[in-house]
Formats: sequence, structure tokens, C-alpha cells
Amino acid sequence: MPADVVLQLLPTAAVLVDHDDRVRLANTAAISMGVVRGSTVVVPELMQLVRTARRTLAAQTVDLSLDLGGFPRRAMAVGARAEPLDDGDVALVVDDLTESRRVEAVRRDFVANVGHEIKTPVGALTLLTEAALDARDDPDAVQHFLARMQREAQRLSRLVQELLDLSRLQGGEAQPVPVDVWMDAVVEEALDRTRSVADAKGIRLVRGGDVGLVVRGSEQQLVTALSNLLDNAVAYSANGTQVAVTLQRRDDAIEIAVTDQGIGIAESDQQRIFERFYRVDPARSRATGGTGLGLAIVKHIVGNHGGEVSVWSRPGAGSTFTVRLPAVVTEPAAEQSQEAATS
Repeated sequence: MPADVVLQLLPTAAVLVDHDDRVRLANTAAISMGVVRGSTVVVPELMQLVRTARRTLAAQTVDLSLDLGGFPRRAMAVGARAEPLDDGDVALVVDDLTESRRVEAVRRDFVANVGHEIKTPVGALTLLTEAALDARDDPDAVQHFLARMQREAQRLSRLVQELLDLSRLQGGEAQPVPVDVWMDAVVEEALDRTRSVADAKGIRLVRGGDVGLVVRGSEQQLVTALSNLLDNAVAYSANGTQVAVTLQRRDDAIEIAVTDQGIGIAESDQQRIFERFYRVDPARSRATGGTGLGLAIVKHIVGNHGGEVSVWSRPGAGSTFTVRLPAVVTEPAAEQSQEAATS
């Protein structure tokens, strides 16, 4: 098999750059990674690595986190090596380390966070059990302690379930085969799941915006993501307020916005609220039964669908969480576009 054919089959990006910084050779992986476009290495950090190797006549290595932009947004962790050759050219090799780094981070965070989070309800259950045993001759006290034990057990059960959900979303299991998902059905199901809790607080749930929008993915996961956003909106809103879900088509994306009239989120917290176990108000989260995993689950579901999630909020003025997902052109819309183009 010719050497150039073998080079094209390699999963590692391989590029040969001449003394004028022009690409003489690039394999398929280099192009698909977005390292090379035409005759140019388009990643400035990699181009600088090539020039340093040529100037020093020594091999250079670096690990980089690349933001390739676009929508859906692409982020990539790579390991790169630039090797100067005798004729003045530089060979550049780039390995995609995104998946291995992601798995490593998941494993590390799981061990660190889970141990801490599970310790709290387990410790509470131990203390409550001891208190109930000490008060065995006082039925009212025993009843009180048993009720608290039940709440802590439910919280622990929810925490474990959400950890399992998050593990699956992060790659612990194969993702479901994508299908066309009608967002009207997703919104209705999520609203139904939230309605009983909202009614108990007198919170009105409102649905607005466009209808007939379609995305590609898992209906079950999207319902879970939207339900988590609605649960948070209701939990952190005062009685008698309103929570709204709005759908809009914007260019090639569908935007789902959940807006509440709740307590809002300080700007300093907004960059961290999608982290696992991060709580803006730990005391209030305990009171509402929150585990600190709901928004992390939303982020991973949206990411698995090639989208992004953002938040606007102001303390005392409520919050708006916006999910952007790649849109699917439905058949009627496609026919209308074709008719418009030919008329």
C-alpha cells in the first residue's frame, strides 16, 4: 500500500509545512479536525509551534484547548508535535484528546464530588436514627424523626438517580439513535410534569412562541432537560407568579426560553450554575430538595444534541434560561423554500 494512502487512513492529523508556512501535504484527519484549510494551518497556536520548531531546529510539543467556533460550537483538546526536517520543512502531528480528557475529568470529578455529596444525607440519616432510638418512649418525637429520615432518604434516592442519569449522558452508555422530535410534544410533556408543583404554589405556566418546530435527537432527554429548567423556575419563584416557555426559530437554530419572576441569580454565580453540585443558595436548595445536578444534566443533554444553553438573570428580577438547538427543516417548510426559490 502506498505511503500516501496509509497517511490518509491515519486517525491522527498529519501535516507537512514548507519554509514559507504553506501546507504541502495534509491528510483527511487534519482537514476534518479543522487544523488545515486549503494551503494554510488555520490554528494560530499550531502555526506558532511549527515556526518555533523551524527556528530552534528542535521538536516542539504542546497540549491545547481549541475553540473551533461555529454552531453547534466545537471545542477540542489536542496534543501536537512539530518536528523540523532536514530540508527546512516541518512535520506537524495533532492528536485529538477530547474524549480521553473528558473521560478523565468525569472520573476525577465523580470521585471528588460524589463522596462529599452522599456523605451529607448519609450522616443525617445516622444522626436521626440515633435520635429516634433515644426517643423510643416518645411516639411524637419518633414520628418527627421518622418523617425527617424519610425526607433524607428521598433526597439520597434522587441524588443517586440523577448521578446515574448524568453518567449515562456523559458517555457511560450509548446514546439513543437520533430521531425527529417535535418540540410541541416536548413542551407539553414537560409542562405536565411540572404542573402539580406549580399549582401548589399558585404559579401560572404559560406557553408561547412558534409551533411545529422539529429538532433531531432524543425526545425523552429533551423532556428531562426542559422539565429540570421548569422545576428550577417554579422552586425559586414566589407564590402567585408566572413561568413562561417560549419557542422561536432563529435562522438554523431553535431557541427554547424558560422565563420566571423568581429571586434571580447574581452575576458572580451565573458562570458556575451549570457545574455539578454547585448551588447558589445551599440552604434554599436543601429546603427545595435540590441536588445541584439539575442544570448540569441540562447542559449535557443540550451538548449531546449539538446545542448550547445560556442564562440571563438579575437578582430580584427573575431569570431566563435559553436553549439553542440545531433546527430540522420539516417537509412543508422545505417545499415552501423550494417554491420561493423557483418563483
